[in-house]
Amino acid sequence: MASNGRRSADAREQNGSGIPLKAAYDAADGSAAKAKAEPGEPGAFPFLRSIRSDGYRGRLWTMRQYAGFATAAESNARYRYLLARGTTGLSVAFDLPTQLGYDSDAPQARGEVGKVGVAIDHVRDMETLFEAIPLDEVSVSMTINAPAAILLAMVLAVARRRGIPFAKLNGTIQNDVLKEYVARGTYIFPPKPSMRLVTDSMAYCVREVPQWNTISVSGYHIREAGSTAVEEIAFTLSNAKAYLRAARASGLDVDAIAPRFSFFWNAHNDFFEEVAKYRAARYLWAHITRDEFGAKDPRSQMLRFHTQTGGSTLTAQEPDNNVVRVTLQALAAVLGGTQSLHTNGKDEALALPTAESARLALRTQQVIGFESGVADVVDPLAGSYYVEALTAELVERARALIAEVDALGGSVEAIQSGWMQTRIAESAYHAQQEVESGEQIVVGVNRFVEPDAAGPHIELQRIDPAIEREQVARLERYRAERDAATVEHRLDELRAGTKGTANLMPLLLEAVDAGASLGEICDVLRAVFGRHIATEVVA
Repeated sequence: MASNGRRSADAREQNGSGIPLKAAYDAADGSAAKAKAEPGEPGAFPFLRSIRSDGYRGRLWTMRQYAGFATAAESNARYRYLLARGTTGLSVAFDLPTQLGYDSDAPQARGEVGKVGVAIDHVRDMETLFEAIPLDEVSVSMTINAPAAILLAMVLAVARRRGIPFAKLNGTIQNDVLKEYVARGTYIFPPKPSMRLVTDSMAYCVREVPQWNTISVSGYHIREAGSTAVEEIAFTLSNAKAYLRAARASGLDVDAIAPRFSFFWNAHNDFFEEVAKYRAARYLWAHITRDEFGAKDPRSQMLRFHTQTGGSTLTAQEPDNNVVRVTLQALAAVLGGTQSLHTNGKDEALALPTAESARLALRTQQVIGFESGVADVVDPLAGSYYVEALTAELVERARALIAEVDALGGSVEAIQSGWMQTRIAESAYHAQQEVESGEQIVVGVNRFVEPDAAGPHIELQRIDPAIEREQVARLERYRAERDAATVEHRLDELRAGTKGTANLMPLLLEAVDAGASLGEICDVLRAVFGRHIATEVVA
């Protein structure tokens, strides 16, 4: 039966984070919120309203489109396509073998080469990936974690071959291995040596690549795993605290590294909660860096972040509906003050996005940025009784949850014990129960369902199985053409350095530049560091 549009029976008493919702908010709520979390002015501590006094008036957010598939050459063509249509930054997706440190001819890579991202086996692949793309002009973000230092070394080797000074490079490596243990699972090494790779890359870039963001602490994947907005804030900032502690323990000053920290948040469906989430996270990070770590540089206290619209909210049913979801999510990210944004393609619940859907996703950002007027005023929802109350409540609840993590000994201990994973799993289970019961409405899935379940036919991006054979053949030719003796010498140097305490970044750079492959380097590290084996978590 068709709905008459009446909604009263569906009105929520609380949101997904368990925050009670009133029918209306008033000045008393606004005053109470201000007492809990004093917002300050845009561009000033605690940066709740914005990290910049002029918001987007001086410069819009970086419009990135996360892309990468098949081979380096095909991905390069997609990047150039997007740049020609107004993308202002690149965001690289790597295939699973690359994420896990395997070459394309490894038995573990069979059937996965180029499927969910681009296959990068060696520095020549990286040269192809960025062919005709000016690395000293275009910001490059790479979603890579366990082998992040190695992929960064490949980018540096490409820059060095082109004669580009490292100081002119601008980009980000995700390099957030803690969330891999808790949310994604593409880890390689145990936590302690993994943290060494993170701090080595931080220390190296402070000296040599000063404009590079050496970590993007990710709440995105925590939310994709099923967390609430409160858990996304709390667990992400707890992980960031663990990285600051590790850096400090390695001898790095907080004001030397924190300015190059960046964050990666999800943009989910609850519009106002998402706007409030970004504001609350900025407020909390400012206080954490200043009050707990003694950061004096305002840049250390600013939470700079990239946002991606929520992949887990996309539906395979009626994929055109995803355009609306993505638009609302992107708008929430902009109203929340993101510095960088990726908008998902409407077909991503079914396959990697086609060029057409990637273009439409980019156009969504451009319409918001250039036609809607929302970028004309800093923090335009400031003063909304509801948004201010939500912001203060998220600050309070996330702060309490961060204190729980601290009481357990910090993120590393909370992850190793399985506590954090269990909390996320419980939230994911509760959310799925609400969808299955119909309490949480998903348009086109559990309400307003079309009688033709198959839905309209849309063209999907498909990866030809021949791609893997061709990538393996190129890898074999590459190995045959390189100077094997020099490669072995550089791997021996890396092996010795890994057993010691030297910063590994210079050794990684020389190894990849000599021709060592990703898998060969990771094999050296596996032999010394060992592999991480996840322990079973019993809820």
